[in-house]
Amino acid sequence: MRKQLIVLFIFIAFVMMQNQTHAATNSETPLYQVTVVQNAAKAINYRNLKGSVEIDFNGTVLLPDAKGIAKVKNKAGVMEIKTEFEKLTAANQFGHEYLTYILWAISPDGRATNLGELIVEDGKSKLNTKIPLQAFSLLVTAEPYFAVSQPSNVVILENAIKSGNKDKIELVDAKYELLPRGQYTKNISATDFPPQIMNKRTPFMVYQARNAVQIAKAAGAEVYAADGFKNAQRLLALSEKNIGGRKGGAMTAREAVHSAEDSRSIAVKRQADEYLVNERKQAQYQISSANNQTATATAEQAKAEYAQAKAEQAKELSDAERSEALALATSATASSADSQADAKAARAAAEKSKGQADAANNRAQKAESEKTVLRAQLLQQLNSILQTRDTARGLIVNMSDALFQTGSSELRPLVREKLAKIAGIVSSHHGLKLSVEGHTDSIGSDEYNQRLSEKRAQSARHYLISQGVSANSIVARGFGKTIPIESNDTSQGRQKNRRIEIIVSGESIGAL
Repeated sequence: MRKQLIVLFIFIAFVMMQNQTHAATNSETPLYQVTVVQNAAKAINYRNLKGSVEIDFNGTVLLPDAKGIAKVKNKAGVMEIKTEFEKLTAANQFGHEYLTYILWAISPDGRATNLGELIVEDGKSKLNTKIPLQAFSLLVTAEPYFAVSQPSNVVILENAIKSGNKDKIELVDAKYELLPRGQYTKNISATDFPPQIMNKRTPFMVYQARNAVQIAKAAGAEVYAADGFKNAQRLLALSEKNIGGRKGGAMTAREAVHSAEDSRSIAVKRQADEYLVNERKQAQYQISSANNQTATATAEQAKAEYAQAKAEQAKELSDAERSEALALATSATASSADSQADAKAARAAAEKSKGQADAANNRAQKAESEKTVLRAQLLQQLNSILQTRDTARGLIVNMSDALFQTGSSELRPLVREKLAKIAGIVSSHHGLKLSVEGHTDSIGSDEYNQRLSEKRAQSARHYLISQGVSANSIVARGFGKTIPIESNDTSQGRQKNRRIEIIVSGESIGAL
């Protein structure tokens, strides 16, 4: 009987060692999470506005002397906004990561649209822009670079209704999210992110590009969006060399900012997805742990039953032996009760974690389903205007060479009509990005075809912007004759190669 007791203790020790080993191999934490803070504001409904109205901007406690005005005009459902600001001081007074100011429009459902950067000279700035929304709040924030996609909580100006305009417009409530101060630099040590000392020889955009690349790196883009981040680093290095003069360096720096912001956004999304996966793993681990603790409780119960049996046998032994056996049985029973209680608590925790994991999984599935539905809807809408196909890059809208005058980049009336319809569709969905790409056939020199493809792409881009598409969400590139889709040996093939392609992408349709 003593030999049986020894075997039972060895079994219990083995089960507990398995629990500890399993716990040590399942500890995972997310690398990066974005924190946001909620804020409330009064949005203005311009739906019934006839003509135009003037809106004030008042400085907040962060910059109380700042002020401005905005002239808002309702033009066929698209709001034209002309703003003027004064008494603006340097943005880096709020933290050395802040370099510029951005004008935002906030819809009643909390969507933020970057309307453009305020270029400040002698404390003053002007900005003219358009937006297809009819109800929104306007505010100005300090930001680390011009291409940010979510406003910081460093709000320096907010819109206000003039007393004489209350009959023309109405107020509606709006809630939105802001990135708290320090969010961009929370993963960067002070030694790795010192204040930038500016000089007139370096274009201001280069400083923004440095910020964007450093912030993208801190957000994990070097690991989670390596290709985009490397491209941002390459463009920053080129801008630092000032190739193409001051203007050329500034343009390259702008591209670096866009590339860095794209890689940061991708990195944050991928880490959020990874966090959901880790949540599911943790729930599975807790379920397994609960099962192991149940096994331990069962072993403890067997030990107690064995001790009880031995106590029964001890009735025939001496009083001293009987007392010893009863004490052992009492101790084993108490230990079993404690183990059962621990197992019950562990099972409850596991069920709770499983519920949380299921909820997270449902949220992820719902988000993916919404992306699929929106992507199919956009494909159908765009196909009704121009031939559109669904690819890994996104939805590609094909504009044939027939929509341009021969050898010209001037848009024909027919293509203007089609582009206006595309702009209306794209502007109604938040977060979409457009890449306008020009292509030619092989007739003519490389230089001629490259220049013509760039001009046509830029013409399409400028017209889309004029129809309400945000300038920050659309880029134009020319590829000349380098990417044919058919052979250039036939007239039919050359005709198909002469084209403009508009690639519609964005996280909201699952195409980054």
